[in-house]
Amino acid sequence: MKLSAAEIHRAVEIALAEDLGSGDATTLATVPKNLTAVALMRAREPLSVAGIQFAEIAFKKLSPKIKIQKLKRDGARAKVGETLLKISGPAHAILSAERVALNFTQRLSGVATATAQFVEAVHGTKAKILDTRKTTPGWRRFEKYAVACGGGTNLRIGLFDMILIKDNHLVALRNEKPNAIAAAVSRARKKFPKLKVEVEADTLAQVSQAADAGADIILLDNMDLKSLRAAVKIVNGRAKTEASGGVNLQTVRAIAETGVDFISVGAITHSARAVDIGLDFET
Repeated sequence: MKLSAAEIHRAVEIALAEDLGSGDATTLATVPKNLTAVALMRAREPLSVAGIQFAEIAFKKLSPKIKIQKLKRDGARAKVGETLLKISGPAHAILSAERVALNFTQRLSGVATATAQFVEAVHGTKAKILDTRKTTPGWRRFEKYAVACGGGTNLRIGLFDMILIKDNHLVALRNEKPNAIAAAVSRARKKFPKLKVEVEADTLAQVSQAADAGADIILLDNMDLKSLRAAVKIVNGRAKTEASGGVNLQTVRAIAETGVDFISVGAITHSARAVDIGLDFET
């Protein structure tokens, strides 16, 4: 996942407008306009970095005189106390952009950090950690970018770039012959021949049907470890397998060891907490 400069600028502009409104009353009232300062953005806990460019743009949008030294790049690890950015220039600009810069880096680094924990937990297996569409509205591309910064894999951006035949689709097609899965896969191939086709399977019988129908990926939904191993055996390389449901840091290793190709984790986006990053003026 790559983000364009234009979409980052647009997001930062919206965030600054929301925060500044008619002006930073506190800074305008208390800090001399010509005062300059140096501030350090530091990690206050171990983390994986994401969102640095958002912070850079936030500061620079408020003053062309701002100078920034980038000490950590997106995808890097940071220890407690390590500096991510050194910002120097007009104090007004630094103070007024501070919250917006931190909101982006704390949230996106939180997603990257959560992802990195899952990636580390499955290290040594073939399983890759996938994200989902369970994202903050309007922030999907940013959060999926942060997942990639943390070592995860982006499966699909939205409803448009991949076919995912889920349980409700199959219920709607329950009277189709020879079975709902075969009918759904066949129609998907005809309508969108260039898109990958994934089928959600709740049972081993559905796993077999999906593999026979030629699905590219089979989503093994809420299966226990025994069923996951059986599903991998049934598929036997005919499709990629993705485990989903009930995945957390305590269970993910055992799931990976069943031999699945992917493990999707909604929590790395919908439940990732903002990590602790601070911005302090040098005295």
